[in-house]
Amino acid sequence: MIGKEMEIDSVKVESSLWIGNKRYKASLRGWYFSWTEVDKRNREKKTVSVPVSEVIGVKEGRVEIQPRKKLEDSDLDFTLFYVKRSRRGNTRGTLWSLGRTQFCCPSRDVRDQWITQLRTALQTHSPSRPHRLLVFINPFGGKKRGKQIYHSLVSPLFELAGISCHVVVTERANQARDYILKKDLTGFDGVVCVGGDGMFSELLHGVIGRTQQEAGVSEHDPTVMLQPCDLRIGIIPAGSTDCVCFASVGVNDPVTSALHIIIGDSQPLDVCSVHHKSTLMKYSVSMVGYGFYGDVLAESERHRWMGPLRYDYSGCMVYLCNRNYAGVVQYLPADSHVSSPRDNTRCLAGCRVCSESKERLFPHFDSSSSLYSANLSQVSSELEGEWVTIEGKFKCVSLTCMSSSCPRSPSGLSPSAHLADGTVDLILVRETNPLGFLTYLHRHTTTQDQFDLPFVEVHRVKAVRFFLPPGEEEEEEYEEEIQSSSERVSEDPDKLHNGDIANAQSKTTSQHCLAGQKERDTVKSARRKKRSFVCGPCCTKPPSVSVWNCDGEILPHTEILCRVHGQLVRLFARGIEDSTGA
Repeated sequence: MIGKEMEIDSVKVESSLWIGNKRYKASLRGWYFSWTEVDKRNREKKTVSVPVSEVIGVKEGRVEIQPRKKLEDSDLDFTLFYVKRSRRGNTRGTLWSLGRTQFCCPSRDVRDQWITQLRTALQTHSPSRPHRLLVFINPFGGKKRGKQIYHSLVSPLFELAGISCHVVVTERANQARDYILKKDLTGFDGVVCVGGDGMFSELLHGVIGRTQQEAGVSEHDPTVMLQPCDLRIGIIPAGSTDCVCFASVGVNDPVTSALHIIIGDSQPLDVCSVHHKSTLMKYSVSMVGYGFYGDVLAESERHRWMGPLRYDYSGCMVYLCNRNYAGVVQYLPADSHVSSPRDNTRCLAGCRVCSESKERLFPHFDSSSSLYSANLSQVSSELEGEWVTIEGKFKCVSLTCMSSSCPRSPSGLSPSAHLADGTVDLILVRETNPLGFLTYLHRHTTTQDQFDLPFVEVHRVKAVRFFLPPGEEEEEEYEEEIQSSSERVSEDPDKLHNGDIANAQSKTTSQHCLAGQKERDTVKSARRKKRSFVCGPCCTKPPSVSVWNCDGEILPHTEILCRVHGQLVRLFARGIEDSTGA
């Protein structure tokens, strides 16, 4: 052990190098490559030190990558590319860019020695870097700039780092999910989406589904401990909403995200599974919201022609309706001694709470092997404990596995939520007057505590159940829609649902899980297409039941069970870096 430490600390290469007309004393020592300016009297001045783990590449000659590739061959020069940090405006996150320095050596032998040692150190200190990636580009998301962003900003960086990519430009919804579930992924070190939160959700469902399929685990059983996923997911933000990227990196910047992927960063992420009876409906990492957030999404679907403006319009209209919904919420509290949603902490890179949660989440894990390659399938004890019941009328009921921050709401839905502590924050906004609710919404855009209101409560939990109180029937709101759509839907929705349960119990693979999905989507669309979530003076009976918004998609059922699966997937990220040190 001492010998290894001495080897790491020893100087591998040291010599004088020139940058322009200035002489520098350069050294490769252990984990860092440093160069210090030296004046004519051999007095040392400013030192620049770059971690070897953040070196992107080393090239012979004088090389430029941006704005366009340029190579000037030279026997004495080499170019070092590395991560350079800066800040953008008042964002909490740190912006990464490609740093570039050209060094001139006294001889070709010295240059070759530097290049060899730097590349060897790169392999030694960065074993988790990806070599081959599967990239999915959504050409329709956001401002429809996905392909341009990838080819102009991301692809040159991957090429510089020696990463080979297989690129798939998607042509339909769920194409990326189906590809991951069905195709041979041998040799890929990760999957990357160029798009928004919707595209990320496809990769999330594909990676989790494939992992459970290969492990023989039923995704439909909420009591089962799901197998952690070995394939990492990268996000290149190019959508209309990039909440997951912003909450895990701190900025929505394609170059920053690409550099995190290149250096092989790995950030565990909690995932919430949403079940109805014995069927898995969706996975969520951001928000599952009922009431206001569900109504806004449902109403916005009626105004897709408005583009992104439909969300602002629908939000305003739904707010003016001032609706409340009756419901029963049951939750299983998490250990309050570990963390609290009101402790005013932030989940940043190297978060202590998240790093210490691994042993608690995986008590039977053998530390001598990789968590994400070991088979951990077993019955989970996470749903055991004393459940707490709350009944009443709510403006909104929200669950989030992360802060859910975004440029409009820099602190997010729950500022102290953690990315990988195995908990979800439950936020209950009870019935209140319009001004009070507006105050709650406005505080999301400021630094004020949105939970410091008498009608708001927040709980850190492991699981949540929601159902309608006696007398409220989920289906009665849809009777007219079901009848009006009977010509298009030949099967009864309940029979269709029961058929799905039987199928799920007999076959555990995700391919079979997807069987009948199109029929369910048809039923869901038919049942909700004519339902308006905006009620005004002409509305005789406001809806008594809302819908669930699950990461931007409407769930087909109101009564659900949500449970969190700690550190189920990994992102090519490291969490939000503390920008004060940038």
